[in-house]
Amino acid sequence: MAELNIEDNRSAQKYPLRIQVMRVFWGVGKLLFRIVPRPLYAPRCFLLRCFGAKIGRNVNIASSASIYFPWNLEIGDWSSIGEEARIYNLGKITIGTQSTISQGAHLCAGTHDFSDPATPLLTPPIKVEGQVWICADAFVGPGITIGEGAVVGARSVAVKDVKPWSVVAGNPARLIKMREIKGAE
Repeated sequence: MAELNIEDNRSAQKYPLRIQVMRVFWGVGKLLFRIVPRPLYAPRCFLLRCFGAKIGRNVNIASSASIYFPWNLEIGDWSSIGEEARIYNLGKITIGTQSTISQGAHLCAGTHDFSDPATPLLTPPIKVEGQVWICADAFVGPGITIGEGAVVGARSVAVKDVKPWSVVAGNPARLIKMREIKGAE
């Protein structure tokens, strides 16, 4: 049986020089992001746009949210990212319109190939479609799509795609029921 090769993993160049330089500058940008007072969402969105994020209109992102690589973030109009949310976007994370990523939620678009002894980095994207609610402290794993209108319950772990207009909860997240919108036909 092959042994894990941590030395090869640590010595591998995971990012091109351009990305490494951007990471250094974002280290400073992140400090500015955090000190913008709580209700001033527009300056935070402007700062993220300066680092390559695609941010829609009327987006609210809490100052305590952690955005790992702004250039791998796309978020639609009227969406929000709550306090202490972690957007670990080594791969692209797309959040649709009118979606909410609640406090403490963790979207993780990075993992390692455990079948290779050098455990190389993998960056499968995450897609959160429109009108989705990722509830408090929920986890969404790499390569997952959360369908339109779905709800991922508090503290749930979504490691498989979530169907549109479904409510899932638990670890691993399982279908609880289909979402019904009052007034919809």
